[in-house]
Amino acid sequence: MAVLDSAVAADRVSAVRIWPALEYTRITIEADKPIRHELLLVKNPERLVLDLEDVDIASVQQEIAGKVLPNDPYIGHMRAGRYRPGVVRLVFDLKTEVKPQIFTLKPVGEYGHRLVLDVYPLVPTDPLMALLQKPEVAAEAEGQRTEPAPSAAQEAPKLAARAEPALKAEATPKGKPVVARLVTVVVDAGHGGEDPGAKGRGGSREKNVTLTIARKLKSIIDTEPNMRAVLTRDGDYFIPLQMRVQKARRVQADLFVSVHADAFIKPHARGSSVFALSERGATSTAAKWLAKRENEADLIGGVNLDLKDRFLAMTLADLSLTAQINDSVKLGKAVLSELGGVNALHKHDVEQAGFAVLKAPDVPSILVETAFISNPDEEHRLNDEAYQEKMAQAIFKGIKRYFAKNPPLARSTLAAIRATD
Repeated sequence: MAVLDSAVAADRVSAVRIWPALEYTRITIEADKPIRHELLLVKNPERLVLDLEDVDIASVQQEIAGKVLPNDPYIGHMRAGRYRPGVVRLVFDLKTEVKPQIFTLKPVGEYGHRLVLDVYPLVPTDPLMALLQKPEVAAEAEGQRTEPAPSAAQEAPKLAARAEPALKAEATPKGKPVVARLVTVVVDAGHGGEDPGAKGRGGSREKNVTLTIARKLKSIIDTEPNMRAVLTRDGDYFIPLQMRVQKARRVQADLFVSVHADAFIKPHARGSSVFALSERGATSTAAKWLAKRENEADLIGGVNLDLKDRFLAMTLADLSLTAQINDSVKLGKAVLSELGGVNALHKHDVEQAGFAVLKAPDVPSILVETAFISNPDEEHRLNDEAYQEKMAQAIFKGIKRYFAKNPPLARSTLAAIRATD
C-alpha cells in the first residue's frame, strides 16, 4: 500500500525538451508543480547528476527517450533511474567540461512549472573571435589565413583591426566622403527554442519563419563586397533579449536588424511594419502593445533572473541613445520604403517604442515585422520560399539605401577595446 500511495503522490513530468546550440544546451523539465531538485557535477568521466524529488519515474523515462541529438555539443547521453524512494536520478554524460546553471520558472503562457538546466561551455564562445577566425573573413581582410589566436582578451583589438581593411575615403559626385571597409550587420531571428513567438492558424510558428528569412538575409549580405552578416541565432534555441544586444556590440556591428512576424487578436490585420527604439514612450498604442509583447519573450523563453548582468546594467544606464535612435529611424524609413514593394504596409511611418532588443546604445537598430502570421493569407505567404526571398531582398535593399546616404564611419579605438570586455 505504501508503494501505491507513493506512486499516486508522485508528480507526472509532462515534458522534457532539449535545445542544443554552440552557445549552450538547454534542458527543460515541465510539470504541474514546482520540482524539488539537487544538481551535482561529477568528474572522471564528466557527468551532470540531477536528482528530482517526488516525480513519476515512468513519465521521466518516457519523456527523455530519444531527446539527446548526436550533434549536441555538450551532452552525449541521458538516462534516468530510481536513486532512492521518492527520488529519480537523471544522469547526463558530457562530451566536455561544462559550467551548468539551474533555475525554476513559474507558469507562463502555455507552460506549467519548469525546471531549466543550462549547460554552458567552460570557456564561453566569443562571437568576435569566431567571426574573425573564419578563413573567408581573414582572406578578405588581409589576403591570407589568420592563425588561431592564443587569447581572446589579448588579441581581439588586433584582430578587429585586421578584419577592417584600411579605411579609404572616396569622393561621391556630391563631395561626400565614403569610408570603404568591412561593414557588419547583425541579423536577429526573433524568438526561438522555448519561446515560439506568435502562432498562425495554420500551425506556423514565428520562430521558424524568422530564422528562415534571417538566414536568407545573411546569405544576401555575405555576397556583397565589403559587407558581412552575423546571426544572433542559427538554430532553434532561445537567446535572452539582452544577450542579442550584447552579441551585436561584441562583433562591433554597424547595424542590428531584428526579424519578426507579428500576430493580432483579429485575423484581418495585415501588412509589414518597422519599429525603432523610443526614449519618450511609444508613438502609438499598437507600438506600445507590441513592445510589451516582444519584451515578454524573456519570461516565456526563460531567463535566470538571479543572475546579475553587468552588461545589462551598463546598457540600461547609458545616458544618451539620441544619436542611435535618429540613425535607427533613418534606417527604418529606408527599409520600410523597400518593404512596400513586396507587401502592403501596416503603417507607412517608422513607429517607436521601448523594445529591449533595440537598446544597443551605439548600434542603429530596427525591428522588422515582415507580415502578420495571424492573417491566414499572410501566413501562407510567409511560408512561401519566393516570398521569403523577396522579403530578405527588400530588407537588404533598405540597408543599402541607408548606407548610400549615411556611409559607415571609421570605428574608434574604443570599439575595438570593447570587444575584450
